[in-house]
Amino acid sequence: MSTLNQTTDKIINTLPDITIEQLSAPLREAAKRANWTKLMPVQARAIPYLLAKRDMMIQARTGSGKTGAFLLPMLERLDPKRNVCQALILVPTRELARQVSQDAQTLCADAGFRNVAIYGGVGYSQQIDALKKGAHIVVGTPGRVLDHLLKRTFNLNNLKMLIFDEADRMLSMGFYPDMRELQRYLPKSPVNTCMFSATFPFSVMRTAREFIREPEFITLSSDHIHVTEVEHVYYKVAGMDKDRSLIRLIEVENPESAIIFCNTKDRVHYVAVVLQRFGYDADEISSALSQSQRERVLARVRSGKLRFLVATDVAARGLDIPELSHVIQYEPPVETENYIHRAGRTGRAGATGVAISLINAMEKKELDRIARQFEIEFEERIIPTDEDVAKVVAERLTALLESRLRTREKLQTERSQRFTALARELAEQEDELPIITMLLDDYYQKMLHPTVEKPKNEKKPADKESSNKWGGNRNKGRRRR
Repeated sequence: MSTLNQTTDKIINTLPDITIEQLSAPLREAAKRANWTKLMPVQARAIPYLLAKRDMMIQARTGSGKTGAFLLPMLERLDPKRNVCQALILVPTRELARQVSQDAQTLCADAGFRNVAIYGGVGYSQQIDALKKGAHIVVGTPGRVLDHLLKRTFNLNNLKMLIFDEADRMLSMGFYPDMRELQRYLPKSPVNTCMFSATFPFSVMRTAREFIREPEFITLSSDHIHVTEVEHVYYKVAGMDKDRSLIRLIEVENPESAIIFCNTKDRVHYVAVVLQRFGYDADEISSALSQSQRERVLARVRSGKLRFLVATDVAARGLDIPELSHVIQYEPPVETENYIHRAGRTGRAGATGVAISLINAMEKKELDRIARQFEIEFEERIIPTDEDVAKVVAERLTALLESRLRTREKLQTERSQRFTALARELAEQEDELPIITMLLDDYYQKMLHPTVEKPKNEKKPADKESSNKWGGNRNKGRRRR
């Protein structure tokens, strides 16, 4: 397996995989405490590079064992006698922060290392106490880590290792501004930095190069020396629930940009209307549009100002959108060859991408045919539930609000105190809950789904299905309350 430095485009010296028997005695003891009988592929490949202090971008899926890949080397790289933060592990969610912290406790505690998980949505006191005791390993979400740095409850002056875990999810959660701000607190001396991610779309690669000057790439997903590849994923959904499943999927994935393919112009329009009425920046291209309408949409596509484009295969031909993180197939193509054309629109120019198919029971046969014809290995995933969406957007909104709070000036904070009593009163009254949820939803929509003004005097064809199902003309003629 070769490694490629994509800054210089040169193959650099590679390191052989390591076995559990070849680990040093302290690392073998830690592996034994975790009941490991052998190393996972990501551990066998990545551990030698982290022990050698190489700055890496490592492509590995969730559940592949990557946590052990960066925790085990810390047993040799860190000094338990120095009660300062020597390793910072940034994660996208509080759930992952707790999980990594538990793994660090299992692997590292007996060697004298203390760790603490810090994340938003909870109080500061316990986290501050753990930091003041001198945690050697800090695991946290970027926003809450930044809060503690601002409060000076700990510092990064003695940092040796910086780990970004699930970097793609970290960006989808909206942590990029906090990640940038964190750079101000990094020491001037070199810090060994590694980024783990299931995919490396352009957004992740750009962020990596802001923290890693000349990153080296290795991937566990294939034998390619580049990280260029496309994940092929499908979700089984009920036919009548496809539109809502699409919304839930987008809410969780939060793709930077995507093309959504449909087979007919009527379905294209319906899906575009659904997305727009939910608050997304979406538009359509099909034969139903006039040339001026098509040119307007294409101009936004080419300039990168349109987030979601809904199109048929014919309408999308000839479009060149290099920085496309996701392709979503609302239905499998009529002609199997078109799957390759659709999926090939993501994962370009050294980046990775995701090709997602939403299929019902009948369409599964079509996907199986595509898999056999093109030798594609599809990964089945479970469509997010409403509860899954609520959990993700709540954590994302918490991060956004805490970030906003950090930027407020003293006078603005003082001004906010006028509403302390009202906020407490609203929170204590069940009947007033709709007011709070409305305010939170409005802020979330404003931050993540900005409203796009439509050109005046431009009407799109009416869609009976979307109007009825999503409330478009349902109340027409009624007196407004």
